[in-house]
Amino acid sequence: MRKSFSIYRIFVFLFFCTLFSVKLYPQQIKDTVETIKQLQLTATKKLHQENYIEAVENLNDANKLAMFPKYNNHKADIELSIAELYYNLEYFNKANEQIKNAINSAKDFGDNQKLAKIYNRYGIILIATGAYTESKVYLAKADSLYKKNNDKASSVNTTYGEGLLALKLGDYEVAISKFKAAAKNFKQQGLYYYEASSYSHLADALSLINPANYLNALAEAKEYLDLVSEIAIPEGLSKLLVENHRINSQILVGQEESALAEKELKHYIHQKDSLKQVYLQAIERGIQAESAIGDLKETIANQKFDLNKKEKTLFFGKLTAWLSIALILILSLLTLSLYKNNNLRAKANELLQDKNSELQEAKEKAEKASQAKAQFLSTITHELRTPMYTVTGLTHLLLEEGPKPEQREHLNSLKFSGEYLLSLINNILDLNKLEANKVELEKVPFQLKKRIDGVLIALNKSAENKGNIITFEYDEALPYEVIGDSLKISQILINLISNSVKFTENGTIWVRVKRLEKKKKKVIVRFEIKDTGDGISKKKQHTIFESFSQGSLQINRKYGGTGLGLSIVKNLLELMGSKIFLESKLGEGSKFWFDITYEVSEIENEAAEHAKNEDHFEKSIFEGKSILIVEDNKINQMITKKILEKKKMICTVVDNGTEAVKQASEKAFDVILMDIHMPGISGIEATKRIREFNQTVPVIALTAITIEENIEDFYNAGFNEFIPKPFNADDFFEKINRVLRNNEFLMM
Repeated sequence: MRKSFSIYRIFVFLFFCTLFSVKLYPQQIKDTVETIKQLQLTATKKLHQENYIEAVENLNDANKLAMFPKYNNHKADIELSIAELYYNLEYFNKANEQIKNAINSAKDFGDNQKLAKIYNRYGIILIATGAYTESKVYLAKADSLYKKNNDKASSVNTTYGEGLLALKLGDYEVAISKFKAAAKNFKQQGLYYYEASSYSHLADALSLINPANYLNALAEAKEYLDLVSEIAIPEGLSKLLVENHRINSQILVGQEESALAEKELKHYIHQKDSLKQVYLQAIERGIQAESAIGDLKETIANQKFDLNKKEKTLFFGKLTAWLSIALILILSLLTLSLYKNNNLRAKANELLQDKNSELQEAKEKAEKASQAKAQFLSTITHELRTPMYTVTGLTHLLLEEGPKPEQREHLNSLKFSGEYLLSLINNILDLNKLEANKVELEKVPFQLKKRIDGVLIALNKSAENKGNIITFEYDEALPYEVIGDSLKISQILINLISNSVKFTENGTIWVRVKRLEKKKKKVIVRFEIKDTGDGISKKKQHTIFESFSQGSLQINRKYGGTGLGLSIVKNLLELMGSKIFLESKLGEGSKFWFDITYEVSEIENEAAEHAKNEDHFEKSIFEGKSILIVEDNKINQMITKKILEKKKMICTVVDNGTEAVKQASEKAFDVILMDIHMPGISGIEATKRIREFNQTVPVIALTAITIEENIEDFYNAGFNEFIPKPFNADDFFEKINRVLRNNEFLMM
């Protein structure tokens, strides 16, 4: 009786549990849907208010809820919002990834209204990535769906996107027409953010259009900038206010107000850098939330949900077993024993499989996070190169124009800061390439002592500022020239010596280079850098060569830095088949050393006299040479032209690839400096067309993008050299000198 009563109570309990869950389930769904919508609405408001961190957090919370199957119909909206967020943060690769997810989600539910918005946003994102042809296709798809849905109010988004496309392609008249129509429509709908954005793009197009094709363009551009300020200042739209400085600098260039243009551009660069810091924080928060927290919590929640289902199944199985035992008393013990053993084995196997699946998913997510980090760093550092070219170029020009002593001091400080920032950018890119195994070693003859002398000259000023003395001890038994990668050894020594200079005050730094062993045509060289600085604790010596690692938080605050230098040294030496060693005690200084095996060059000491003659030839080769500058940025045009004219070169400037081809076909140039990304045809396509009728003129790629990974494609297109922006003036003229000398030799 007691057993029967217990079973009856179990059935009653299960009945009420089931009934209770059926009553609560619809309400739970309704509450969750409202939460998702509220989070998304809040995120949109925060995005327009430029509060990106809170926008990221709200969208991340909404995305977690939408991951459950019952709420999948809201995924497209959230993915679209995330794509818009990353677009505003200028992280276009991530925006592209999210918008593709949104397209798939919208197609799954056949929602044409959502799909139209997503296609429109995808078209705008493609414009930002330079995929203009594909962008035009998706804008047309969006317009077709808007018309099909009779959604006239939303169709203004397509007009806005077509304006952006025309602006990027240099079709300024079409861009002006589109943005005027879009601004009027946005104003009628009370969409002040997009209204102000339309005015900003209108001013941009008017500042760039040929004055002969549009009367009073610059004055009208000024009026639209004022409208942007009227809307942006009360609403706190700092991004649009920052863009006002850039557009105003273009207007001032058109008005031949170079000094004011430079001042406005400096304001823009400074404020843009501040915005990028905000963007970086928001992007970092988004990546961390997505890869480290959100996905892990969702995985755990899904596994708990599956585990609950399995426990319920197991419970009903046991209940069935007990009922069978009640009916078959004779076989009860045997049946129960077998049943439990089988269930335990099955459960153990299932748990093991679940754990394996969990580990595999965690591994895949970690790999995705690593790829996202590398892609993010590469994108940001490449974007920083263009404004850095303006900063370093203008500083170089001002230093050569005889500034006052107090001005020279400020300019030297600006030059140092620019070189430091450029060094940081290059360190980040180098670390990315090293981690991705995309760095290759060169094998060319070079003078080892001369290369080290150059490094010490560059660092001597920093050492003097801290009261340090650098002592250089070089073994004269070493060969005059060795064969290897001179750039990599310079990079290693700069990082190690700079590290010693930074952590040493009023002390001594020894740089020792000696021959360890010589076998036939190879020599083993020992490099040693020793200082009397702060030293490194035993604990930190194990992690000091890791990326972004410093000795301590106090050291980071006192000396600054990113902790990338020693990590790059370690990776470069491993690439060269060597290893870095360290000895250090706190308060007693540090000693770093490593060995490198070089091949000995066949060239003897008489190469020095030949080098002197060659240097004399380089200084006089520039005068009177005709050079074509192909550059779409007006400020960069002015900087490059002035730098070249200092060497008495004759400059012709064009702002697109089509005009470059025309000029090259009509006039003979000694050198062509070719930008890569321009309106219309790219620098690569323009070079291919020039090579169809001129195989001899040297063409140098002068661009902010990094082409090392596809350098063969550039040389196949017809380029002779590659100069990255921002450039070092000596390297810049050395490469121009080289192609001029090679061309004169071929013409003899």
